[in-house]
Amino acid sequence: MIQVEDREAIRQAFFIERKTIRQIAREQQRSRVTIREALESAEPKRYTLQAPRSAPVLGPFKSRIDALLAENVELPRKQRYTARQIYKRLQAEGFAGAEITVRRYIAGLRTHERKREVFLPLEFDPGRDAQADWFEAEVIIAGQRVTAQVFNLRLNHSRRRFLRAYPAQKQECFFDGHVEAFAFLGGVPETITYDNLTLAVRKVLEGKNREEQRSFVAFRSHYLFQSRFCTPAEGHEKGGVESDVGFAKRNFFTPPPEAASWESLNTLLREQCEADGHRRVDRQPLTIAETWEQERPHLRALPEYSFLCCRVATVMLNAYSQVTFETNRYSVPAEQAFRQMVIKAYPFRVEVWHGTERLAVHPRHYGQQQEVFDPLHYLPLLVQRPGAFEHAKPLRRWRETWPPAYEQLLQNLREKQANGAVTREFLQILALHRQHPADLIERAIQQALQSQCAHLDGVRLFLHQLEHPELPVPPLDLSQRPQLHRVQTGPVDLRQYEALLGEVAHA
Repeated sequence: MIQVEDREAIRQAFFIERKTIRQIAREQQRSRVTIREALESAEPKRYTLQAPRSAPVLGPFKSRIDALLAENVELPRKQRYTARQIYKRLQAEGFAGAEITVRRYIAGLRTHERKREVFLPLEFDPGRDAQADWFEAEVIIAGQRVTAQVFNLRLNHSRRRFLRAYPAQKQECFFDGHVEAFAFLGGVPETITYDNLTLAVRKVLEGKNREEQRSFVAFRSHYLFQSRFCTPAEGHEKGGVESDVGFAKRNFFTPPPEAASWESLNTLLREQCEADGHRRVDRQPLTIAETWEQERPHLRALPEYSFLCCRVATVMLNAYSQVTFETNRYSVPAEQAFRQMVIKAYPFRVEVWHGTERLAVHPRHYGQQQEVFDPLHYLPLLVQRPGAFEHAKPLRRWRETWPPAYEQLLQNLREKQANGAVTREFLQILALHRQHPADLIERAIQQALQSQCAHLDGVRLFLHQLEHPELPVPPLDLSQRPQLHRVQTGPVDLRQYEALLGEVAHA
């Protein structure tokens, strides 16, 4: 087969230079057949297989493969023949070829017969539609690799996105993701499209009908948006957010982001969503942020107050001043040990209430059978029972992390006092954490140790000085009062006091 450059030279010689085929054949050392072929077309003819290639090994079994594939159409989806199962059947029937030969033949049939699924290009009005979904991503929190559940909400018109990561897909996390997204977007879209997730849908009914969770209906009513649910197994009905999931994983979670806490991670994701606004989507005249600025006035206004994104449950106090929620125990102040209380579980914290008074706040844990202590809750009990100081679990947990200065202070107290008095005084020092920041208390203890006044009053003194530092006294300006320059101050003569003391003693 001649190259396109040779073909061009032949055509130039015949059509431009008016040479004959015989002359061109003699000059370019080509056959006349080749020259005539070049004159017919400037492009070489594509090679087409005139007859099927011989397949001495697979050939006798092709009809059997076709029959099994035809049988596949009638079988249930989960019970159809795979390429490997077809190979095993053929092998049992005498086929001596390789498995890859069978796979290539089946792949060729499927490629030839398969039709591409096509969709309508869509366009959305500003403020009208949004799509929401969850996806999983690997993240590193405080040095530990965990799987985050990421809430993703996207406006269809401007393509403005919002991402927020949670330890689990709980309903309170689902609601909190919406609240944070609405605040980030500056309003509420009219309609949000979802999968049939159980956080919103209680039961899938016929057609587009759904029996929704009552709490989701209350949440939707608070923000006055409409919900729309996709047909099962029809992910293209919210293809925008589906494609956004892949984009977010590649651009925001590769490599896995590192953060000290969930709060820090979500701050990072929020910043990345802000930066994503500077991107211009293909075939769009404006950036995402510019389009969003035009869309924002069309969003519904936020309500006066946010929805309470927490799960509320009544709990009973156990004998160790703890309440149990989702198998985990959370401590309550011992002096407020009411028998029945209410727990409010937010995505990242747990609050314990009695009536209108909040008794305790803890970080929320999503593991199983964990105990979460605030050691300050047990100090009143320890003051009453100082003998339990070394064995109290809340205090032992605290001692694993508190600064070395605390242990040094405790040792100094033990060298000067009896054990029971030492424990009570040290517990009073620890109780200062209820009114003062931990970093100030640590500095006050260090200064008390350096000044050799390592006791309760010394720590209080240095703590007061740290919180209320004395202002330096400015020098006295006598430039406007020259008469005062003659006033001199000298050292005090203490002999006058000694004389006075002597007279008192004599009397």
